[in-house]
Amino acid sequence: MIMPADRLTTLEIRTTEQEKTIEELSGQIAEQWQVIERMQRKLDALTERFMALEEQSAPDVPISKPPHW
Repeated sequence: MIMPADRLTTLEIRTTEQEKTIEELSGQIAEQWQVIERMQRKLDALTERFMALEEQSAPDVPISKPPHW
């Protein structure tokens, strides 16, 4: 039979381990968020670059219906 003092000690140990796990997970989330923000900035820059290149290569001739229409 587990004594009340042993139960309390077990609960304290579990609580301490859970707090440590929560802190570790919080740190990992913060790091991942920084990676996501960095990737978003790169994606935005690439999108702008792509749009600029697309505008430069776009023909000045208006799009019309093909001759077979």
